[in-house]
Amino acid sequence: MDTSEFTLLALTSLFVIVNPIAVVPAFLAMTPHDTPAQRIRTARIACFVAAIVLLAFALTGGSMLKFLGVTIPAFQIAGSIVLLLIALDMLKARRSAVQETTEETDAGTAKEDIATTPLAVPMLAGPGAISNVILLHGKASGWEQQVLLACCIIGVCAASYFVFALSAHGAKWLSPIILRLTTRLMGLLLAAVAMQFLVNALRDLGLITR
Repeated sequence: MDTSEFTLLALTSLFVIVNPIAVVPAFLAMTPHDTPAQRIRTARIACFVAAIVLLAFALTGGSMLKFLGVTIPAFQIAGSIVLLLIALDMLKARRSAVQETTEETDAGTAKEDIATTPLAVPMLAGPGAISNVILLHGKASGWEQQVLLACCIIGVCAASYFVFALSAHGAKWLSPIILRLTTRLMGLLLAAVAMQFLVNALRDLGLITR
């Protein structure tokens, strides 16, 4: 996979699975009494923490897999299943329990500071996003693509902050119909990414030739 293809895959798959637009309603529900400035501060901390978590797993995920004796193809298959479960829920225009449960969202509503949990983890940097960055790091060939992956992670988290900052004064711009349509389209794209990871794993195992 050349650099441009890898960058496009990393950006699209990460943004789709983090899906900050779909997190906006929960973000607003968990900060009902906050001022716009307080919401922006919360978003800034959450996106920073999410970036650190994803970068850490991207850098150390391969070493952890080796320590546990897990091969890259095995993790690709497991990761593709996780991504597919999220994609299927997105096709139904709803947030997946793989990303965060109702209990976690409700707990966040009762917390004074929701930036680190549950907003950063697991809403932004959840199991699906973590699996995705580990898979992408395994696919990166050379230090250039590894640096590009880190830039993509930072870029997606920066875009997430921009989305939250826009919603700090309320999300009147966020039409429920457009939100559902966008979520479904992102779900379809994520399902395709999940299947590609599965195909790559089967190819690496020699079960398919192309």
